Amino acid sequence: MFRLILVLLAGTAILPAADELASEMKTLLGAYAIVEQNAADAPGSEQVFYQGAIPGLLRRLDPHSIFFDPGQFEQLQKLETSTQKGFGTVVSLAPGRIIVLQTVPGTPSAKAGLQPGDEILGINGYIVGRLDLEQLTELLTEARQHPAQLDVKRPGSAGILQVNMTPEELQAPSVDRAFFVAAGIGYVRVANFEESTPKLLHDAIEKLGGEHLRGLVLDLRNNPGGLLTAAQGTASLFLEPGQKILTVRGRNVPEHSETVPEQAKPYRFRLAILVNEKTASASEIVSGAMQDHDRATILGQTTYGKGLVQSIFPLSERSGLALTTALYYTPSGRSIQKPLDASQFELAGATAKLKTKEEFHTDKGRPVQGGGGILPDVVVSPEPLNRLRAVLEATSSFTNFATEYLSKHKITEEFEVTGGVLDDFREYVSERRIQPGLSEWVVERPFLENRLKTEIFNQAFGVEKGDEIEAQRDGAIQRAVEVLGS
Repeated sequence: MFRLILVLLAGTAILPAADELASEMKTLLGAYAIVEQNAADAPGSEQVFYQGAIPGLLRRLDPHSIFFDPGQFEQLQKLETSTQKGFGTVVSLAPGRIIVLQTVPGTPSAKAGLQPGDEILGINGYIVGRLDLEQLTELLTEARQHPAQLDVKRPGSAGILQVNMTPEELQAPSVDRAFFVAAGIGYVRVANFEESTPKLLHDAIEKLGGEHLRGLVLDLRNNPGGLLTAAQGTASLFLEPGQKILTVRGRNVPEHSETVPEQAKPYRFRLAILVNEKTASASEIVSGAMQDHDRATILGQTTYGKGLVQSIFPLSERSGLALTTALYYTPSGRSIQKPLDASQFELAGATAKLKTKEEFHTDKGRPVQGGGGILPDVVVSPEPLNRLRAVLEATSSFTNFATEYLSKHKITEEFEVTGGVLDDFREYVSERRIQPGLSEWVVERPFLENRLKTEIFNQAFGVEKGDEIEAQRDGAIQRAVEVLGS
């Protein structure tokens, strides 16, 4: 154990002088000896150092530097080499309910015969109706790792079907939506940044018309980031050759900048990028570069603010350390990382100082702020969830009505929610003791029409078609269309 502490503290330029280090180590070991001999409940050395001293040291640096004990470090190494498994099913979750919306062709769920509208009542003996949302999520996550037996209720069938499935390796594409949101204006959603993302994004844009597009809405909301190289490749699809994408600065990391390759052939149509508080890391690098070069209008909410370079260091005793070694900066010099306590940076000895709330300027001289995430050019807040909407969503009323409706009607992609369909829906929810006043119903009619059509399309044609319908009431998307069309 003591060897581990010495490895952690030795061999870097931030160490105090040898005599000072020896004195501090003597104090540390003396304190441990007193605790070991006199504490009411004698702690083990692993508890003192693995759970106390080392995590305490790292907490003084930043929230993202982490110590991994041997078991955690082994899990991390397995995670880095593992593949994602699943059944290929898109479901709607509500407390105590799981409804199948779509099965991906060729996946275990499709081969097993699951259909849109099927309700999963049990998974490996667990009764779904007794579980809350968090428990359902944990159950589904665990079920994807092993063979699963499902108890399924099918609309129009009185019996319970038993379905057995074995998970397979699945590769969800990082670019998972591409469609038109207005005449000549495309929409593409990037869920995360993987090695294939730049090519997938390029292919999606070409499918929509390529350089002939009037504009593009690039949706990076809820994108947690990913590979830096993928962010660079994505930025190179829109920025000019030679333009700076980001700069990396750290005390023991040579400062360097990444630029768009000279052979790049960027698109030049108008661009709007959607972000929110869950837009992080690589997606912030792309957003910041586009904003600094005045290449795109950023809409939504301030991004998460994670602009750290982390390196993994193996230690003795089969443990390890994830340490922040540098920070990312946008082309104008803004730090992407949200502010941390100033004293923490002093203890870290970082020369890459955070610049909090300092004003920077884009290529055209527009002022932009640094010091924590990317602030949007146009703020668009999420639509509030009022009482009626909250009740309808919590009871899965839209999903359940869509299942029942499709069991009685065949629809085409020209389907619209008519007054008659709305009347049927109102009767449906009224029978379930949801009885809003007439004025409330009238005010909410546009929302009700869109949500019903979205859920009906989810089950009839797949969730991508449903997302196209939902985009018609998405405030951020519609505002982006206005910006691109102005």
